[in-house]
Amino acid sequence: MNFLKDSLSIFKKREIPFLEYYKESEDVYTFLFEKEKDLTWKAGQHGLFNITHKKIKNPTRPFTLVTTPSEDIVKITTKIDENPSEFKNALLELKQGMKVSMNGPVGGFYLKENNPSLLIAGGIGITPFRAMLKQIEEEGNGNQEPIQLLYLDSEKAFLFKDELDSIANNASITITYIDSRDNLYQEIERFSTLYNSKGKYLIAGPTSMIQSISTYLQNNGTPKRNIKKDVFFGYK
Repeated sequence: MNFLKDSLSIFKKREIPFLEYYKESEDVYTFLFEKEKDLTWKAGQHGLFNITHKKIKNPTRPFTLVTTPSEDIVKITTKIDENPSEFKNALLELKQGMKVSMNGPVGGFYLKENNPSLLIAGGIGITPFRAMLKQIEEEGNGNQEPIQLLYLDSEKAFLFKDELDSIANNASITITYIDSRDNLYQEIERFSTLYNSKGKYLIAGPTSMIQSISTYLQNNGTPKRNIKKDVFFGYK
């Protein structure tokens, strides 16, 4: 029933007013939109955002919602480099009060079961995990099993670091900041050794990273059903 409800939400389109945007780092921006009172989602899900204020070739993009429903705001965070796509240029042109349309939120990339869980983020892939950890903090950390976040960023920018550290202190979540693939795999191996097939793995980041980590886990005996991958990143 929950699966059907999640699937049907893709057909629900809302017009959400733009509030503001700001820089998180040199090439990462956060965009804020008003939230309707009845809008809800599971932390980690994404919405399909559609540019409506100008005509562009590909007006729809998926973005993870960085916030939880109780934060009463819709927030997305994305990389925008020196040569942004037409869509991201349009995002930067938004003025307060302009509206974009959003379908969803949808997707199965969220924490479901009370299992030891390893959250693996690469770069901008931290966005769904910020929402998940914030929700755990809001709910009082009722999950009795350990949750660990491995956050890989070779540039050491580590988005939301102060906020993540505060959440971890309040909710007894372990966060490890990593700047190399070798160290990342060492931490994954340590977790896998502790929890074997009981552990759950959620991976978000560049496609190549997700594929290599998923392959590594399966080659080392992790059941495929224990691995979740977030395939929407909003890079271009």
